[in-house]
Amino acid sequence: MRLSRLPLLWQVFAINATLLVIATLLLALTPVTIHEPIAIVEGVVLAVALTVMLAANLLLLRHTLRPIHRLVARMRKIDLLQPGQRIPEQGGVEVAELTHGFNEMLERLETERRESAQRALRAQEAERRRIASGLHDEVGQVLTGVLLRLEDDETKEAVRQALEEVRRIARELRPEMLEQLGLVSALTELSRKFADSSGIRVERRFATDLPPLSDDAELAVYRVAQESLTNIARHADASRVEIALQPGPESVVLRVVDDGRGMDDTAVLNGHGGLRGMRERAILVGGALAVKRAHDGGVEVRFEVPAEKR
Repeated sequence: MRLSRLPLLWQVFAINATLLVIATLLLALTPVTIHEPIAIVEGVVLAVALTVMLAANLLLLRHTLRPIHRLVARMRKIDLLQPGQRIPEQGGVEVAELTHGFNEMLERLETERRESAQRALRAQEAERRRIASGLHDEVGQVLTGVLLRLEDDETKEAVRQALEEVRRIARELRPEMLEQLGLVSALTELSRKFADSSGIRVERRFATDLPPLSDDAELAVYRVAQESLTNIARHADASRVEIALQPGPESVVLRVVDDGRGMDDTAVLNGHGGLRGMRERAILVGGALAVKRAHDGGVEVRFEVPAEKR
């Protein structure tokens, strides 16, 4: 039986027992004598023998415990925002059992995180719809009533601007066009509004033969595109943006690419600029989100979401 297949306790015991047996045999079979008081030569021999035994013990134990050190290093690199990561169940009995337990814990954490995030995002979307409805139906009607009663042109213009701003906020909170006309129309309107407000040129590449998506997946794609455009307007200093929606292998792929100043790796890793929320949405619909440097030096956001099964 290989030593690595024994439990860790017996591996350590076997290593130390082997060294003790070797030391005992050396003392018994070699013509070594120890006087009282001990002679200098005898002390040197004992010191050398002890050093050799300790060094051998250290090397053997380091080799035995190395799988645990590797396992700890891999555990520290696990990122829950990248689900599906698992550690191969290798090494001795204890290491394999520890790895198996850790993988099971990851499975539970991912499931619990996904379910709690789904509840949180659904509550968030419901609150957005409620606020948007209140702004559109109540505040909008009040402002419209005030506008009809005013006579001063400057005051009318100010109220018109306030009314338009309220309607814009309501549209951002609740993408009615997504519900009524679908994803392509909603993204077309979103990118048009973005171009008008930011002055950045937008190139649209929307395929016509996209596979169907679930309502949650369409909303996730819309929100990722919305957050990406918001980041570009705030931080990118870009002159051109390309937004594309293309079919993938049983999926739909969203790409938002700008030619701006780019984003440093620290911001990407730490989830700055709304990236954490985008990753959460990707996880909830079983999609894959990637944020990287674009060829033009800007940022490319790529979001692939699985199509709805027919």
